[in-house]
Amino acid sequence: MRSFAVVNDEYMGLVAQLYSTGIRLYPAVLRLAAPFHAKARRWLAGQHNLLDTIADKLGSDADTRPIVWFHAASLGEFEQGRPVMEAFRAAYPQHRILLTFFSPSGYDVRKDYDGADYVFYLPIDTPANARRFVQLVKPELVFFIKYEFWANYLRELHRANVPVVSFSAIFRSDQLFFKPYGEFYRQMLRQFNHLLVQNQESVDLLRSIGITNVTLAGDTRFDRVAQTVATIRDIPIANAFKAGQPLLVVGSAWPLDMDVLIPFINQFDKPLKVIVAPHEIDGNTIADWQKRLTRPSVRFSQTNEIDVLRADILFIDNVGMLSSLYQYGEFAFIGGAFREGLHNILEAATFGMPIFFGPVYDKFQEAVDLVQEGGAFPVSTTEELQTTFAQQYNNRQKAAQITRLYVQRNIGATARVMDVAAKIKSERANE
Repeated sequence: MRSFAVVNDEYMGLVAQLYSTGIRLYPAVLRLAAPFHAKARRWLAGQHNLLDTIADKLGSDADTRPIVWFHAASLGEFEQGRPVMEAFRAAYPQHRILLTFFSPSGYDVRKDYDGADYVFYLPIDTPANARRFVQLVKPELVFFIKYEFWANYLRELHRANVPVVSFSAIFRSDQLFFKPYGEFYRQMLRQFNHLLVQNQESVDLLRSIGITNVTLAGDTRFDRVAQTVATIRDIPIANAFKAGQPLLVVGSAWPLDMDVLIPFINQFDKPLKVIVAPHEIDGNTIADWQKRLTRPSVRFSQTNEIDVLRADILFIDNVGMLSSLYQYGEFAFIGGAFREGLHNILEAATFGMPIFFGPVYDKFQEAVDLVQEGGAFPVSTTEELQTTFAQQYNNRQKAAQITRLYVQRNIGATARVMDVAAKIKSERANE
């Protein structure tokens, strides 16, 4: 009879092969989707000769300072990690920062981010790609932001004795790490030098599977939104549009969100201006939404401070403005919680206002907290939104205070990440 160790090794080898096979198939699937999906085309273009591009850029750079690598899946994770990147650059200017993205929605917006020395797509996580990337970059320290767990990269970094830190991570009992058959995924977690997590549940889950190098640090997005408040810019068209009336800011709207919001906007009979910032800027989609509205609307790019006064709904058809728009709002509706995944509610919360979103929010700690405290309100239908919004319309002060104070008392995660980084650097210096 074969021993348990032999069977386990065979199982782990099989899962590793399946994992790498799935990774290799991913580009093929996207090639099939590319004719119909611009995001797939952008990702495939970004992966073309990517490792050669990285080799050329690093090889032609006379700068020999050591590299610290930050990886973010997309734009939201970038914003989550940005306070740590900026704190690291300030504390350790003798290092270069290399930033990678998995998604075009992050790379396209932040490829010129001046807080990093290099910005690339992440080469897909095959064993060969991971090996070559680590050999090219030779990172001194690596930070993975929130949900990023790439088996081959983690294996290569472990082999190269490169410390890896995960921060702003959050874990749930239904994840593969905590399943009886999840040993392959638990092995990934063992290759992190430290995991900084958002809540106590994550600490307890990790300890239940023997992962003890864990710190309850909170979420660095609180630090980011605090920075945002200090650097918000005036948007004259938005200010003119508000015209002293109550304003609802709809952030990162998806079609399913607008299916609920459009009938609500059409039927609401009290003074209310509405700014809508779509998650993806698409002229045809915005045109369809405008046709379905019975109240006058206009696009930001097609108006000015005079003409915008004629509209009740202002559509934002550019990227990068949303965080500053919340300063004008009395209410916020944050998109994504009907299917795609709830977007950042903290940018609105920091300005103090009732926040509404769809029914699928339980994976987002800040949403769970604010619903429990009475500052945020999940809705599933137009009727639920009408009822809940009406309750808050004339009595929003309590919810506004709850959301504002919630952000203020959760600031500080960046300092905890930097404490861990300093400890790792100190230990490495003394080896």
